[in-house]
Amino acid sequence: MISIIIPVLNEAETIEKLLHYLIDCSELKNISQIIVVDGGSTDDTIDIVKNLGLNIKLINSEKGRAKQMNNGAKAAKGDILYFLHADSFPPLNYDKHIIDEVKKGNNAGCFRLQFDNSHWWLRLASWLTQFRWRACRGGDQSQFITKALFDEIGGFDESYTIYEDNILINELYKRNEFVVINKKIKTSARLYERHGVWKLQYHFWAIYVKKWFGASADELLAYYKKYIA
Repeated sequence: MISIIIPVLNEAETIEKLLHYLIDCSELKNISQIIVVDGGSTDDTIDIVKNLGLNIKLINSEKGRAKQMNNGAKAAKGDILYFLHADSFPPLNYDKHIIDEVKKGNNAGCFRLQFDNSHWWLRLASWLTQFRWRACRGGDQSQFITKALFDEIGGFDESYTIYEDNILINELYKRNEFVVINKKIKTSARLYERHGVWKLQYHFWAIYVKKWFGASADELLAYYKKYIA
């Protein structure tokens, strides 16, 4: 069974729609629990989750996606962990697709990406995510991983405030434990729309290259805060 873990911080705009979607688009027999891990929201996120009348586990955590996701994993009862951003909607029957891959012996992976924006570059970037190339990976594609493998790796590296998804993915690629499911997860392009597609893409590339050349977690965070946050 799958434990879905969603780190949130001020996601009142999308969280209700996402939670209903996750239930409506899966077979509940496959879902052990849905865990929302709040990092200190100051909007209505927590009240919305509490008042939905759904069987959602709400956890309060220190801010930081790595810390939030690790805390969610500690509370998870499922054999499979599925980490999902609050503005990303996986494909219909996502649960079955994930379980089918695990049954094949694929212990970790993600879906293809599709942005909710028709800009040609975002469409091209989305198209490229069908391939297994390491450079085409990112947290917006979501991440499934067996709990056993997650625990073996040691979870997300909490020294990284940003880029934590990529650090885990790097570990999975080293172990040759990664598959891309050829179904699309639809994610928000709101950050691209806020900053501009080319400006944001440049900064994302800069972070990737900086890490490639050995930048520390603090250096990556400083760059992110200066140009993106």
